[in-house]
Amino acid sequence: MVTAIVMVQAERQRVQETAEALAGVPGVREVYSVTGEWDIVAILKLARYEDLDDVVTGHLRKVEGIARTQTMLAFRTYNEALLDQGFGVGLDESQNR
Repeated sequence: MVTAIVMVQAERQRVQETAEALAGVPGVREVYSVTGEWDIVAILKLARYEDLDDVVTGHLRKVEGIARTQTMLAFRTYNEALLDQGFGVGLDESQNR
């Protein structure tokens, strides 16, 4: 499974519509509106690396309202349970909540 994070700058008046359109793109699993330099973050989950080209250059280019994107590929996934274990090292169970 390939995970990609796509950061999107949207046209000022089209952030909501752009986010909603992104949510409907095949392979896009989650879409967040965010603060900062980027307006939207989309999380892609794809079966094959080759699918990334289809989604990013094929589908995302057709979404109206996108001004700019930056795509990052994830190397490793750290799930919440593992992160809790790592940050809880040295704490007894009552402090690890």
